Amino acid sequence: MPKRFTLFLSAPPYASEHAATAARLAGAALDEGHQVTLFASGDGVYNFLTGQGAKGVPNAESEFAALMARGLTVEL
Repeated sequence: MPKRFTLFLSAPPYASEHAATAARLAGAALDEGHQVTLFASGDGVYNFLTGQGAKGVPNAESEFAALMARGLTVEL
């Protein structure tokens, strides 16, 4: 039976592991067929800016875009 997960992200994309952890949690829940909504607030909205050019770390923009294509709902 699918469940609904709600995540709250207030951390910027490259200052810590918080954004990457949120992406992994959302992806795992989507893999299991659950509904996932992510609320981004404060610095968390920077995870969704287009044109990010981070080097040496996963690109938050593309990771979240891929999750959104799989069904992640994002509220800014």
